[in-house]
Amino acid sequence: MPHWTFTTRLIILPGLHRRMKPPLPLLHLCLHRLHPAGQHPLSLATMGSYNSQTAVNATTAELLRKQEELEKKARELERRERELESHSLGPGASRQNNWPPLPSFCPVGPCFYQDINVEITQRFQRTVTIMYYFWMSGTCALLFNLVSSLAMFCVDSSGGVGLGLAILWALLFTPCSFVCWYRPVYKAFRSDSSFNFFVFFFVFFAQVVTYVIMTIGIPGWGFSGWIVSLAALKTSVPVGAIMMMNAVLFTAQTAMGIVMLKKVHSLYRQTDASFQKAQAEFATGVMSNQAVRQAATNAAATAATGAFNAPR
Repeated sequence: MPHWTFTTRLIILPGLHRRMKPPLPLLHLCLHRLHPAGQHPLSLATMGSYNSQTAVNATTAELLRKQEELEKKARELERRERELESHSLGPGASRQNNWPPLPSFCPVGPCFYQDINVEITQRFQRTVTIMYYFWMSGTCALLFNLVSSLAMFCVDSSGGVGLGLAILWALLFTPCSFVCWYRPVYKAFRSDSSFNFFVFFFVFFAQVVTYVIMTIGIPGWGFSGWIVSLAALKTSVPVGAIMMMNAVLFTAQTAMGIVMLKKVHSLYRQTDASFQKAQAEFATGVMSNQAVRQAATNAAATAATGAFNAPR
């Protein structure tokens, strides 16, 4: 016996749905059957307000997400624009110095050009930034060491030598550490310089050893380390507490210095730097120095003149 299949098609004429009214009584009846009396039936107004609030929240979240993405893309485009501008200037181009950021009325201008986001590859920007803040924290620790030594001198006049040395260390280590190990690591990551890497490792290792000495706090050396701090507690508890805070700062500097030394060394091993390249860079730098070349020329001329004028 054959099977018959019937297909029903719903044909909606154009514009017909605009003239049709929603079956509100039927919807009310369905809601009433689903939620009998006494069970807080849902109303159309409640459903509409809930759906509209959900839609508003979703739209707001979507707009915030898109705004964050646009801001991120804008920052990335700005960074790339600065990188392209930096590359277009060329490695030998001169840039206006911007560090330290001194006021315009100061008779001394900035000495260096520094822009981590422009000159340093994005892969190494975080490390160089941490090294910069590490230098700043070391400077703050030396200034606090000066304050604690002054406090100790106020309660014990025999600590004048320590106060004088604390002033000397603050004035000496602050610029020397910036020039001798921060600038080399900055230039090493900027131009993949093997010579600057080796200069940094040598000087920064000495800096870490110095932080160890500061942490110990040998009496009479001008460092508010643990030995001097514990001894100061017998003279004045508040002064001893201040000096112990300084000892904690020196301890943190020592630990952070060891961590960053290992971090930079691990990044150095991932680059193409080597001792042979460092020697080649040193030789190239020496021979490109006008004063060195002039001195070598004068020495060679003097030696040649002496050889010709020597009695036979």
